[in-house]
Amino acid sequence: MPALSTGSGGDTGLYELLASLPAQLQPHVDSQEDLTFLWDMFGEKSLHSLVKIHEKLNCYEKQSPVPMLHGASALADDLAEELQSKPLNSEIRELLKLLSKPNLKALLSVHDTVAQKNYDPVLPPMPDDIDEEEDSVKIIRLVKNREPLGATIKRDEQTGAVVVARIMHGGAADRSGLIHVGDELKEVNGISVDDKKPEEIIRILSQSQGAITFKIIPSVKEQTSSKEGKIFMKALFDYDPSEDKAIPCKEAGLPFRKGDILQIMSQDDATWWQAKLEGDTNPRAGLIPSKHFQERRLALRRSDVQVQPLKISNRKSSEEAVDFEEAECTGLNSGAHIASFRRSFRLSRKDKKTNKTMYECKKSDQYDTADVPTYEEVAKYRRQPHEKYRLTVFVGPVGVGVNELKRKLLISDSQHYGVTVPHTTRPRRSQESDGVEYIFISKHLFETDVQNNKFIEYGEYKNNYYGTSIDSVRSVLAKNKVCLLDVQPHTVKHLRTLEFKPFVIFIKPPSIERLRETRKNAKIISSKDEKSAAKPFQEEDFQEMIRSAQIMESQYSHLFDKVIVNDDLTTAYNELKTTFDKLEREAFWVPVSWVHS
Repeated sequence: MPALSTGSGGDTGLYELLASLPAQLQPHVDSQEDLTFLWDMFGEKSLHSLVKIHEKLNCYEKQSPVPMLHGASALADDLAEELQSKPLNSEIRELLKLLSKPNLKALLSVHDTVAQKNYDPVLPPMPDDIDEEEDSVKIIRLVKNREPLGATIKRDEQTGAVVVARIMHGGAADRSGLIHVGDELKEVNGISVDDKKPEEIIRILSQSQGAITFKIIPSVKEQTSSKEGKIFMKALFDYDPSEDKAIPCKEAGLPFRKGDILQIMSQDDATWWQAKLEGDTNPRAGLIPSKHFQERRLALRRSDVQVQPLKISNRKSSEEAVDFEEAECTGLNSGAHIASFRRSFRLSRKDKKTNKTMYECKKSDQYDTADVPTYEEVAKYRRQPHEKYRLTVFVGPVGVGVNELKRKLLISDSQHYGVTVPHTTRPRRSQESDGVEYIFISKHLFETDVQNNKFIEYGEYKNNYYGTSIDSVRSVLAKNKVCLLDVQPHTVKHLRTLEFKPFVIFIKPPSIERLRETRKNAKIISSKDEKSAAKPFQEEDFQEMIRSAQIMESQYSHLFDKVIVNDDLTTAYNELKTTFDKLEREAFWVPVSWVHS
């Protein structure tokens, strides 16, 4: 709303302020209909009278008035009785008429109540013939505008009553505080709903204009205060309520995309949460499947065993909306099958070798299959100057250009970026230095470190072990450098700890046509040990790169913080640098355990 001018003196009263409001709002009103509504509302005589009374009382209040007497009503009665005994003339008759008016008597009564500060109500006695079985009834009047009410109704299967099934957080019904889940709806605008279907009630509401009156029997359930509203979840899957057969009310659903941040407004329903997209100005929440419910559904879909679908997914929705303008109704394995082990070099898919990842869980294949991505609770995090840099993890298929991007970063600022030094059991060559190209250790010591879970990834090539240790990552970070780490995608989730706070970047190949065009003269490096193994890209290499990228993205994209398409190396590098700049100065959503540990 625009700032409202109150004149040069700053003493313009509320009356003048309201009179000028439509003109000041005119540039911000979309339609002539809304503008006419504003003029009519603010031009209402009764509103003007109330505002003038308010201003007069406000001025009088500043004088700190005190009552002259505490019994004005009794004084008026005494005066009327005395005037009755006097000769009646026109003035006496007029005064007696005024003193007998109900509104003046009520005003004097209020004066006495305020003067005596006796505000306890005097209730009439309870009637003797009251029906103890009679339900209390509440009359509610809400004004209809373009916003839906944000509530759904259903027919109770046992009693047949029409009851409020759900209140959408932030909607008009919720903000009014007058309607609650479980309330029984008896009448809408004086029309009984006892014998009507929910869709018939919808029609009555859709045809109503202005104020709508509900007669309800309040629910006996206690309304518990909810702590939700400050919970944020990162969506790890795409959701379209219009395609969800299980949702009780499609039009009340909230669509979202993988990576969206959802503010959870209510978790009262174990199956359907209420949420808003973070930053959305619409106050009304929408329905999303709960974490538990979505995990059950996805686990059943992934199962190889043929099972019956959840009963709820085949059940016709029993909720109907009382909204006005809505028809709201009722993997990759961790073995040789994955693209080959990588550190600062690549092995092509033709290289026969063993690649392993150190999990705390021994059966890593089963661990991956059981991990069903739905939501992850997150919070905002900004790195502080005294903190170590976040670990940067690169993921991408063989030949996509991860090494080239890492190399360009290192060349750009070797004091700011660093890479890990891998371990190996192969003999040191004459031109190599221990701790520079590799950390050379014995096979026995390497296997001991494997048993002690000291490696992030390790593999075997030509009867020699190669591996990236956790301590090598810590060593780079301890030098106050950004550690650039290149791992297999299934390793990422085991690096997502409070200690490392990894930022995961997926380097994605462009289309296969673009690969043929840009990499026709490039070579794919099979191993660093044999320079002759660097061979030109073949058509099958392009196809394998595309296929591997698609598998990585389909199974692990919920772990990616950034996706960069390496169409052109310079463009991809510039995008990468921009990402690093933002990472150091801006706040990012991270798992809540990294912030509130």
